[in-house]
Order: sequence, then structure tokens, then C-alpha cells
Amino acid sequence: MAVSREDKYEKIIDAAIEAFAEVGYHSCQVSKIARMAGVADGTIYLYFKNKEDILIKLFTERMGEFIQLIRSKMESCHDTRSRLRTLVQTHFTHMENNRSLAMVTQVELRQPNVSLHNAISGPLRDYFRLVEEVIKEGIRQGEITSTVDIRVARQMIFGTIDRATTDWIFARSERTLSKDIDSLMELFAGALGLPNEEKQERERKSKITM
Repeated sequence: MAVSREDKYEKIIDAAIEAFAEVGYHSCQVSKIARMAGVADGTIYLYFKNKEDILIKLFTERMGEFIQLIRSKMESCHDTRSRLRTLVQTHFTHMENNRSLAMVTQVELRQPNVSLHNAISGPLRDYFRLVEEVIKEGIRQGEITSTVDIRVARQMIFGTIDRATTDWIFARSERTLSKDIDSLMELFAGALGLPNEEKQERERKSKITM
């Protein structure tokens, strides 16, 4: 049974993730990606201009899917605390389930090549916007004070999640990211001045019964 063009494209992206995670983007040869994808070297160039193009599309598509996953899970959330928890939990779970992708994103987002960094940073900016939307909605709902600097709050939230993920990847002993969720939520809730969780739950239940 012939492999479709779309399936072959996805196999190359998957192979690139594994190859970049194994040896790093700069040390990785296109021939290694082709071998891991089970295709001829020349086949790669039917889908991608070069190795740089593979990295760019990898980030654009896989990180784009990741951000959309977080958005979809947030749709059922009704307050800032639950949105933040969903964001953190989805991020950590996705990274734990896709360790090679986590390795590539954490390492290659620090690209020293300015033009390449700019090309792969689109999904990162989308992630920033998502976090800022959560903060703005919290302000609109009166759960976060309007004096909070949205940019600084976003830097705190994303920076903490990002650092936790990097520490997990390079940890000398095996551990999970998920164990840090409660600690991070307490940190974010305190910094943003979010309402007490028990009080929020009582208010939510009272609205349902009214």
C-alpha cells in the first residue's frame, strides 16, 4: 500500500523531531532524518527546501497544534484559576508525553541564528498572546486587579513554566513535571491576587442553585 504524500510529510517531521533531539539541530544531517523517516535523501527536498525549512515547519505546525490543544481545553473553564491550571497542566502533560519535542523546543528556541530564531518564534508569540488573554479575561471578570502589568504577568507565567520544563529535561534524576503544578498555581495565584479557591467554588455553586 502506497504511503500518501501527507503521511510521508508527517513521517519526515516526526523523524526530524527525534533526530534533532538526539544530536541537536546543527549537528544533524538531512541524511539522518531521511534514514529515520525511511525515505531516500532526495525525497526530503520534495517537501522541504532545506534543514532550516524542516525546523521552521516543525515549530509552526507542532507548536501550533499544541497551542490549539490548550485553547480547546480552556473552553470549559469559567475563572482565571481554572484557566491557568489547565494551561499549566496541559503544557506539562504534553511535554511529558512528547519528550523529544520538548527537548527540541526548549533547546532550539534559543537559536543564536537571528533569522532562524525569528522564523521559528511565531508559535512562541501565539503562546504569549494566549497567556495575555487569560490575564485580560481575569481583569475583565474582576479576579485580577486592573493595575497588574499584563506583559510582566505574562513573563512571570511563561517564564516559570518554561524554566520548569527546561529543568525537567536536563534533570539528572528521573521525575515528573506534573508534581509541580500545585506549587506553581499557588505562586501564580499569590502574584496575581486571585480569589481564594474555596470561596470561588462556593460562589460558583450558589450561582448554579439560584
